[in-house]
Amino acid sequence: MIRWTKTAGSASDRFQDSSVFNETLRIIRIQRHQGGRYYCKAENGLGSPAIKSIRVDVYYLDDPIVTVHQSIGEAKEQFYYERTVFLRCMANSNPPVRYSWRRGKEFLSQGSDKGVEIYEPFFTQGETKILKLKNLRPQDYANYSCIASVRNVCGIPEKNVLFKLSNKTASPTIKLLVEDPIVVNPGQSVTLVCVTSGGEPTPTLTWVRNTDELSKKSRLNGGTLTLPSISMEEAGVYSCVASNNVGNPAKKSTAIVVRGLKKGRFWITPDPYHNDDNIQIGREVKISCQVEATPPEELLFSWLKNGRPLRSSERMVITHTDPDVQPGTTNLDIIDLKFTDFGTYTCVAALKNGGIPEVSIDVNISSTTVPPELTVPRGKSPMVVQEGDTVDLQCLVSGKPKPIILWSRADKEVPMPDGSLQTESYDGVLRIVNVSREMTGTYRCATSQYNGFNVKPREALVELTVQYPPVVEPVFTEIRQGLGRAFTLNCRVLRAHPSKVLKYEWKLGTRLLTMGQFDQRDETDYHVRALNREGYGEYTCEVTNEAGAGACRFLVTGRAYAPEFYYDTYSALWQNRPRVYGFKLQWTQQNPLSVDRIVAYRLGMKQTGQSRWWEQEIPMEGAIAKGELITHNLTELIKPEAYLVRLTPITRFGEGDSTDRIIRYSAPVNSHLREFQCSFEDEAVCMFTQDKTDDFDWTRHSAATRDTKYTPNTGPSSDRAGSKQGFYMYIETSRPRLEGEKARLLTPTFNVAHKSPYGTVTAAPTYCFGFYYHMYGKHIGALNAYLRQKGHSGSDSSLWNLVGNQGDRWKQAKVNIHPIASFQLVLEGIRGPGIEGDIAIDDVTIEEGECKDPPPNNLRSLSPPTTPHIWQFLVTLTLVFVDLQR
Repeated sequence: MIRWTKTAGSASDRFQDSSVFNETLRIIRIQRHQGGRYYCKAENGLGSPAIKSIRVDVYYLDDPIVTVHQSIGEAKEQFYYERTVFLRCMANSNPPVRYSWRRGKEFLSQGSDKGVEIYEPFFTQGETKILKLKNLRPQDYANYSCIASVRNVCGIPEKNVLFKLSNKTASPTIKLLVEDPIVVNPGQSVTLVCVTSGGEPTPTLTWVRNTDELSKKSRLNGGTLTLPSISMEEAGVYSCVASNNVGNPAKKSTAIVVRGLKKGRFWITPDPYHNDDNIQIGREVKISCQVEATPPEELLFSWLKNGRPLRSSERMVITHTDPDVQPGTTNLDIIDLKFTDFGTYTCVAALKNGGIPEVSIDVNISSTTVPPELTVPRGKSPMVVQEGDTVDLQCLVSGKPKPIILWSRADKEVPMPDGSLQTESYDGVLRIVNVSREMTGTYRCATSQYNGFNVKPREALVELTVQYPPVVEPVFTEIRQGLGRAFTLNCRVLRAHPSKVLKYEWKLGTRLLTMGQFDQRDETDYHVRALNREGYGEYTCEVTNEAGAGACRFLVTGRAYAPEFYYDTYSALWQNRPRVYGFKLQWTQQNPLSVDRIVAYRLGMKQTGQSRWWEQEIPMEGAIAKGELITHNLTELIKPEAYLVRLTPITRFGEGDSTDRIIRYSAPVNSHLREFQCSFEDEAVCMFTQDKTDDFDWTRHSAATRDTKYTPNTGPSSDRAGSKQGFYMYIETSRPRLEGEKARLLTPTFNVAHKSPYGTVTAAPTYCFGFYYHMYGKHIGALNAYLRQKGHSGSDSSLWNLVGNQGDRWKQAKVNIHPIASFQLVLEGIRGPGIEGDIAIDDVTIEEGECKDPPPNNLRSLSPPTTPHIWQFLVTLTLVFVDLQR
């Protein structure tokens, strides 16, 4: 079973919110948040799972944004003001952005202008680049461009943004042409007007509500926001924000208050001075009424008895300010209750100035007004249902008036099925649709003080039991066995309800093998004493209870496991004729002893891109041991074609699992390959690769696309052949590179030729390794060449090195090499003390035999030219002479 998972990132980064059970994970139209490390886990029940991972990097580059800030500070002890402007450029990207600045058509760099400073803030290293204009001068008023680049990775082009800096550049200011607050009735249209009063460039205006988005029906036209037919839900603080990327955004706000009344409710409080929840003649009773009003200061209450206005008196005390309850509450205290006080009392809520419908709440006080009682109907607890059903939990409520019933979980602090901690019910019934096993437990129904008596809540409990089918493991397992062998299948119950009455049936296909009932164990076994041909197939163990069934499935097969190709064969490819080559194919067999003996392998081959297959059988004598390396030589392969090879094991059961690999022709350096030559004109750069353990990379470049204004005193002005359109490889030593950092470029791997596929190298052959280099600039570091051979890990052999400025011209280096195994050449560039230290290489060659007419500078180690030292000596003498004259 193969499963893909992604562990990095938040839960929202998971694909399809679950694991993917498939060999191939396909991500269509990948987005940046889907980057990260993906894990492939394979398990078959034997030993530990196999896990491998792959990192997916999603590259992108957003449009850069330039923001401008200004500081004005008074210099102490001097009578002038210094005005400094900061231009900050930022762009979201992967990999990190390389920024550059341009004023008009002129590229700006650190040190190119005394009034300009370019730097990266320490706390945002690599995220932004700031252009600081110190003590602003007239020439600083210009068009500035920020260019953001990810060095054309994945073909992503560079992006730029233009900002015009002038003596009118200023941060935005705005005015609101509205009152604050704005009080309106529901259904009215509201228009908010915001205008700019300053700012260059012209600011952009936006509206936000409570930092959230506006409602969908709102209309925005420039700085004018219209809210048609406003509702109470649209009330809140609305802010106009103006931004032009200069200074801080301007923001002004106003509040919209939508008048309204909602949530009217009441409660009856018996005489608090007597320990009795009933209403009795001669005692006190209080009726409370509560309404939510907006704005609260406009709320007005009035009382009616049997439809007639009721005024406050000695026995009928009306109050509107009770410190024990929240605002929006009125109370009617009836002192010394009499029979004549029985009737319907109405609480009426309204807002000053009208325009909003009144809210009326009727409360009946009579001899039948009694506190509530809760009971659970007979047969309604415990409730036993099956998973997926709809169930009604019921509590009967008596009393007058009937209060609201609140349902909650009594056995644990978990939300109700609707996600809230409490669920209201007006008829005492809680309906749960599509009930699940997690909903098993005890539920509490309780009376609310609202719309009823303000007394101690009445409670009742209801038990809910959810039955569900057995959950078993393994759900599916493949078992590979040879004929005549014994094995056992095991099916285990993880959980089920009810769990005491569990039955099982073992089947092979549709044929019943055995059946029974679980006793004290939670698992059942089926034993096969000697496997025969009729015993191959799918075995099923079905475990059932009242709610349904769960099944374990086992596929018993005699298919052999797939072979595993061996990719580290020493000198696997050979050639002894001009047009064909041979290949030593080697492999091992996965779990060869788990099935019948492998009698042969079926070998299939075809040229890549073709449809025709060639097949042959490779017979095997005797049993194959685990880890045994099997070899078969492929001959008559046509140069330089690549081949798809498929290998399938065969037992007396039949064919097993296949495995594929591609064989590619890689030309060895031998008498038939007279020369390897690379001038880096092709984007594939002759299969050169970057060393993954170095500090930075070599870059393919041409003089036609190189801007010499950025670093004019370093690097070549053409390729080795003198063409500005030609390409070469070079190391870019500008920031953020540091002194001593290394970049390594690796050639393809070359094979040392053998006389035959089984031959050995009798003597180390000789080849001439040559290349052209360009090392011009006062900060040139070093260029080194190494020989890296297979089997000599961690010990690259030094071939050639050169340090320092060699002048503005291409020079050739040649050195003899004597490899005894497959090899690579390593070219290492080391960054010097400054940015004028670009090193370039071109026209790399490897030729058979010793180097002919080697240049004078192909020594193992060379020093820089002595001319700079002579000039340094002459300058020193001149300075001494001037000092003596003084």
